[in-house]
Amino acid sequence: MLSARSLLVRGMLVGLAAGAAAFLFATAFGEGPVGQAIDFEAAHAASHAGHAEAGEPELVSRTVQSTVGLATATVVYGVALGGLFALAFAVAYGRIGRFTARATAALVALGGFVTVAFVPFLKYPANPPATGNPDTLGQRTGLYFLMIVIAVAAGLLAVSFGRWLHPRLGGWNATILAAVAFAVVIAIVHIALPTISEVPDGFPALVLWNFRLASLGTQLVTWATLGLLFGALVDRHVHARAVPTSAPALSA
Repeated sequence: MLSARSLLVRGMLVGLAAGAAAFLFATAFGEGPVGQAIDFEAAHAASHAGHAEAGEPELVSRTVQSTVGLATATVVYGVALGGLFALAFAVAYGRIGRFTARATAALVALGGFVTVAFVPFLKYPANPPATGNPDTLGQRTGLYFLMIVIAVAAGLLAVSFGRWLHPRLGGWNATILAAVAFAVVIAIVHIALPTISEVPDGFPALVLWNFRLASLGTQLVTWATLGLLFGALVDRHVHARAVPTSAPALSA
């Protein structure tokens, strides 16, 4: 098996590829709704003669935001996430079941997408420009990251619960009960945490829907690339090391 340093390097390289894939996806499917939301915001500001921000110049042009800015954000996020993914894989490999490196990477990616992206999205979905109140930005950010922490903790507890049930109920039943327990905990948290809805009246529902789908799709592309590509690299290394070991036995 690879050392922690080798896994970390591979994870960051795969994260670079995942960030590039996320950039392409976000450009193709997310920039349209973002542009439409900005147009709505500009039209709304122009309709109010005394709007304080109507005449303010852009600090960064829209072209730079949608190209260099977006690419930098997705690549940096991908590299950082790839490093964390590699560490999570190192912890999970051989401890969550008798899975191959490829299958373990896929399971870690699935768990990461569900806990870090999908569950928080269900409670606090991403919103395009012109749909948020600047005064509540800190509150919204704090609640979103709180949802991530709770989801990750609940996911880890669900895995531990499933491993504890496995000898008693078997793998299939233990997995189902652990998943149900996770869903119940998340449902309770969703009900307990406050709901924030700041979409202005008249904002196009289709634009909001398309932006949120593109945001979730970008996360899905990132995690899928991490799981599939990282698993393939590690699995290839494992098989490459296994071949010399079996060669003497074959020749004998």
